[in-house]
Amino acid sequence: YTHSHLDHYGGILGVVSQDRIAAGEIPIVAPEGFMAEAVSENIIAGPAMIRRSIYQMGMFLPWSSTGHVDTGLGKGIAAGSSALVPPTIEITETGQELVLDGVRVEFQLTPETEAPAEMHFYFPDHRALCMAENCTATMHNVLTLRGALVRDALMWSRYIDEALERWGNVSDVVFASHGWPHWGEENVRDYLIRQRDLYRWTHDQAVRLLNLGETPDEIASQIELPPGLWEDWLCHGYYGTISHNVRAVYQRYLGWYDGHPSSLEPYEPVESAKRYVEYMGGMERFLEQAQKSYEEGDHRWVAQVLRHAVFADPSCEKARLLQADAFEQLAWRAESGVWRDVYLMGAQELRQGSLKAEVFRRPQPDVASGLSTQQVFDYLAVKIDGTKAIELGHIFLNWVLPDVDETIRVELSNGTLHASPGLLHDSPSAVVTCSREQLNRMVSTGDNISELVVTGEAKIEGDVDTVYGLWETFTDFPLLFNIIEP
Repeated sequence: YTHSHLDHYGGILGVVSQDRIAAGEIPIVAPEGFMAEAVSENIIAGPAMIRRSIYQMGMFLPWSSTGHVDTGLGKGIAAGSSALVPPTIEITETGQELVLDGVRVEFQLTPETEAPAEMHFYFPDHRALCMAENCTATMHNVLTLRGALVRDALMWSRYIDEALERWGNVSDVVFASHGWPHWGEENVRDYLIRQRDLYRWTHDQAVRLLNLGETPDEIASQIELPPGLWEDWLCHGYYGTISHNVRAVYQRYLGWYDGHPSSLEPYEPVESAKRYVEYMGGMERFLEQAQKSYEEGDHRWVAQVLRHAVFADPSCEKARLLQADAFEQLAWRAESGVWRDVYLMGAQELRQGSLKAEVFRRPQPDVASGLSTQQVFDYLAVKIDGTKAIELGHIFLNWVLPDVDETIRVELSNGTLHASPGLLHDSPSAVVTCSREQLNRMVSTGDNISELVVTGEAKIEGDVDTVYGLWETFTDFPLLFNIIEP
């Protein structure tokens, strides 16, 4: 695994079976911290990320000259099952070497770059360098539009520089997890130099301006690529963009607050929108002005201001259609594949209504089986509706997983859930016993524990109602919550 993103580990069972993994026949190599980061990015905040990914990747758009064309990093995303199989070998330091099936490999750790846990590696006998997803023939995302932890553009640049120093003079080819290889020692060096400079420029110029007191939007309006990078097509923003990447640098250092007092406690979007519409003389006057701006070609402003109109009155068809028109104009001139798809998904949902679905697709069984017991309970903890859980009071449960010889003390306090593997409470409200497989099912299929008790697959000793009551506080996350309207 080069890093902790789903498209770089999820297909593991397509190339090796669980039986061969369990037998220790196939080593699985990953960077330090891989499991924790894979779970944190793809499980804990999975529901929100998946919904936002639908916009980012244009998943429901037609593939056409006016629809989805490319993500900027590839043609599209694969559909199918995924799994999370823990690595058997963890790379813990730069310079670490392994021999895998007779092939020598040298590793470089690059944490907090394109992923929180990531690594480069070099094949000395073949003079071939893999840059994971840190050099992908485009400007990548310092903060992906689907949502994630903000990446460190400074360290991203430094790690490319370190790879350049270690292997730039001894590599005949450089390749990555996306894109195509680059051949020839001179070409390899030139490519790495420009990719290094790309992320350093993004970082340094954003920080320079934030230290002059500029806000994220002001910074984004001022920074462009220098000629030496702009003239290289491989530095263009087909995926990430300089506009949203410099905002991400600001967020990493200063967070969400822009420093203006009025930003401390703004009205939520619907209430704010109603007030904007009223201040502008009512909806009819609002839309007249927006139509005029559209005809003048100011599509950015129309897209921005009509957010208030749609949120003030989602049933206003004229507002929806005009904003959809503006989004389409912005989409068709966007260089970034994901900007194009986000605009077009917004336009589509304005015209056709937001997509609907029952509940979030929970972690698949193969993914749940790769989680530690602590991670399973961390996932269950974020499903708890705290206001409901408070009514249960302060309780302790002991959880026993005999098939893997694990015990877990579970505490509910002030509506928050805390799991302590390896510990037991002296006088719990109840003791729950089940297999780790059944615990995985509760996470992956949403099985209610009461159903497993009825079938004999789980057992509760003590206050059964307390356990059932805890389960009743769990939230089913919607897959398709609204974005373009309230």
